[in-house]
Amino acid sequence: MQESLVLALARYFGQDRFSSPSLVPHVASLAPESVQRAARYSGLVLRQDSPRWKEVEALADTHSANFGEYVQIFGIFEQAHKARVAKVEQMYLQLANLTPLELLAYTSLYAFEHLIPGILEGTQASGGGNVQEAWNAIEDILAWKLATCDPASLRMNDRTIGTSLGTHLSPFLFPSREGPPPRSDLYSAFSTLVDAQVELNSFVAGSADAFCYNDTIRFVMLGERLEIVETDATGIADWHRDGDKLTRLHQYWLYRGMAALMKSPDTLALVGPEHLEANLQAFAKAMGTWQQLQEVYGVAEHVQTEAGSKVDVFRSLLAIELMTAFFIEDFLRPYQEYLGQFGHPWIALGRLAFGGLTQVEMQNRLPITWSDKTAKIAKITPWTVSSDYPRGQEQAAEAILDFWTSDWVTLADQLRRGDACLRPRLHERPMLKMGRHLFELPWMVAVQNNATAAVNNLRRLGARRGDARDETRRIEQRLAALFAQRGFQVLVSYELPSLSADANDVEEIDLLCARDGRLLVLEIKSTYLRQSVKEAWTHRHVTLRKAGRQLNRKVTAVRRALEHGESLQQALALEADCMPEIAAWIVDTSIESDHQRFNGFLKVSLEEVVIALRDDRQWLNDPDGLFQTGKASGTSFMCDSDRADFASLYPDGFSAKRFVEVIESAAVWNFLDGKSVR
Repeated sequence: MQESLVLALARYFGQDRFSSPSLVPHVASLAPESVQRAARYSGLVLRQDSPRWKEVEALADTHSANFGEYVQIFGIFEQAHKARVAKVEQMYLQLANLTPLELLAYTSLYAFEHLIPGILEGTQASGGGNVQEAWNAIEDILAWKLATCDPASLRMNDRTIGTSLGTHLSPFLFPSREGPPPRSDLYSAFSTLVDAQVELNSFVAGSADAFCYNDTIRFVMLGERLEIVETDATGIADWHRDGDKLTRLHQYWLYRGMAALMKSPDTLALVGPEHLEANLQAFAKAMGTWQQLQEVYGVAEHVQTEAGSKVDVFRSLLAIELMTAFFIEDFLRPYQEYLGQFGHPWIALGRLAFGGLTQVEMQNRLPITWSDKTAKIAKITPWTVSSDYPRGQEQAAEAILDFWTSDWVTLADQLRRGDACLRPRLHERPMLKMGRHLFELPWMVAVQNNATAAVNNLRRLGARRGDARDETRRIEQRLAALFAQRGFQVLVSYELPSLSADANDVEEIDLLCARDGRLLVLEIKSTYLRQSVKEAWTHRHVTLRKAGRQLNRKVTAVRRALEHGESLQQALALEADCMPEIAAWIVDTSIESDHQRFNGFLKVSLEEVVIALRDDRQWLNDPDGLFQTGKASGTSFMCDSDRADFASLYPDGFSAKRFVEVIESAAVWNFLDGKSVR
């Protein structure tokens, strides 16, 4: 009851349209801690101009014992936030006259000086720590530029592209006494802006959002400053454990892809001889992600893009992986060699670009590449080769481009008008369309996680696609097929008949799985891959909390149906007059809040259920060592899906009882606690 009160009050604090002046003082007199939590959860700490904050602030006078220090903490956050915002806005002014393309030029210079060397040397993972913070800051800076730029600056031709890059990029790579000097002042301003944006973002995510949504810590006053005190060591450990699980799930699907590739001679035949190992990796990654999209997210062979075209999902995955492989081999590896040889990023970039110009067919080796759509289609068409189209298919190539394209003209217009649109992350749609030209950032595409990009392209940005509802059904059907292979009697999307006169008294059960006198009642939830504590909190307190309530009603309805009729027993091949032992779980495509309980029901990831049914957890433990050095690309691999040096989860044979034990004890993950998987 208290949790419901807190969340309801948080919704009240989260809006400014309606006011109930007597509500907050009344609740504060009865449950002051509930008001404090609700104010945190509502995000008021960064919205102190809200009239709702004024209601909370007034409690410092009437309830000083509970709210005096609390209001002071909010004041410290406000001052710190304003100072950081002011710094960022000051730096924006120095770059206000740059076009989006010119800002991309300085972004690329920054990446090759500060981000790429650490990734190449293995001292920084592409998705870790400082690199991810810089990535996020750069995306925020580009969003500011799109929201404030002249719309005409996004409709370029070859002449304007040449002029912009000739002024803001080429002088760094090809310094000349006759040409314009490098705009070191602008590059310095951009670098300072990135630092300031990182500081602002770190404050918001690491301090403000942590204060609002992280219940494993609390902030306390220590003189005039704040200190963070850990209050839930188990919760902190669980958060890091879930992150470790997500990393291992990425490698699981790569291993699955490798195994599938080795068993597919037709697909292997498509791998070109040039850069053979890199291309094999690309095909394996694409196959692994394709299996993940089918089995976990219910994606069909073809999906519709925002442009209205139908795209072959596997070909789309393969195209982006081949682009990644190409940029690694033809951009990053040569750049690494030149950087080691010359010791300076601009000289190394200049040598890389010059090397492209001296090839028989001149190649663009600048840190930004571009072409019109027709030329890009021609480059991608060979990647769409199949038995039906031995020379590839232009229409398929165009659909692939549409799938991975972010139209910056449209996005800029939405940002300018303040539309509440989902902004694509750079890696989610890395083809940046400005006018009739498509731009790519080789340094970004070379190191991005294409599996995450594909999932979020479809499930985050494309959550309202017409295909999404069908995908939810396919998730249930494909998981049902796995249960059926293990001997379960399965019902999918089963509607229990109403036992009352109320026509709405019907519960649709996503999955009912019966075997060995046991019955599983599963509530399936399909979402996307999250990156922040705020997103995880919202998922926990909205989606999963609601799922717990739904499952409680459904289990009650199932028990009632089993007690008052024989149709369900017969459909599940259960013994008459014998109530089965029921286990009910929330099965979610996300990893957040893994193995926690909501309304008493276990939440488990769908991938864990898949792995437990397939009994192939060995791929979680990096058996071939590809991920021990962080250098999976460029590492040779051999796959054997029948490895015998890992013990089965079912040493005495599969049974429903043992399967339930495996899931509820998290046996799939026991090696994370130092327990051997052997």
